[in-house]
Amino acid sequence: MSELEREYIAYALALYYQCDHCLVYHGRVVERIRTQSGARNWAWQAEFVKVILFLRTSRSSVSTLEWEGWIEAWRRFANRLHHRHPGLACNLAYAIGIARADETLMDIAFESLRTLYRDDDTLLGVIRDIDRVVVFMKAATSKNRTDPIVRRQLKTRGIIGI
Repeated sequence: MSELEREYIAYALALYYQCDHCLVYHGRVVERIRTQSGARNWAWQAEFVKVILFLRTSRSSVSTLEWEGWIEAWRRFANRLHHRHPGLACNLAYAIGIARADETLMDIAFESLRTLYRDDDTLLGVIRDIDRVVVFMKAATSKNRTDPIVRRQLKTRGIIGI
């Protein structure tokens, strides 16, 4: 993953954790990297707020009908973000899934990741990068709960060990 992608994840986790200090810091880093790279202008911060609002919903807190509607709305929204920055929505969803040890969210995001990253080494590298950012952003306790989920998911692609 690029430095920008890792910083996007850190910013999203700062939003999720509601840490103003981290929001300011990682927001500045994202803006610096975007400026240095000549990235196209878009309202990324406003979109991240929407992402976090989407990802605060968990399967256990809604009915089956609501969950089906959520999945459909999430896919449309994630696809829209994908056109701004490929893979961004699924990277963020996977990070939030790890942070709260939400196996359902991790499975949804992993399906997108495994489609996006066809090469096993690249997929493993992306998963490792996301995991490291989550641990860095104070969710180290989640890692112990989610490592078995990550291993199970990677095993579906024949990737053993993380």
